[in-house]
Amino acid sequence: MQILLSPPLILSLIIASAYAAFFNLWQGGSARDLLIYLLACWLGFAIGELVGDFVGLDILMIGEIHILEGTVGSLVLLFLAKWLKA
Repeated sequence: MQILLSPPLILSLIIASAYAAFFNLWQGGSARDLLIYLLACWLGFAIGELVGDFVGLDILMIGEIHILEGTVGSLVLLFLAKWLKA
C-alpha cells in the first residue's frame, strides 16, 4: 500500500518543523521538548491553515498554503506549550 502525500502538506510540515526546531534552539530545550514543540507547531499550523481557508484571507500564500495564518497558529501553540510545560 502506497501513501501519497500532497506537496502542500509536505511543505507545511517542513515549515512547521523548522519553526519548532528554531524555537527549541532559542529556548535551549531538550529532545523531549523538541517533540512537544513539533506536535504543538504541527497542530498550530494546521489550525492556522483551517482559519485561513475559513476566513478566506489570501495574504502571504505559497500556492495553497496560508503562511501568515499557519505561522500565527504555530507561534500561539508554541508559546502555549512552553507556558504549560513550565
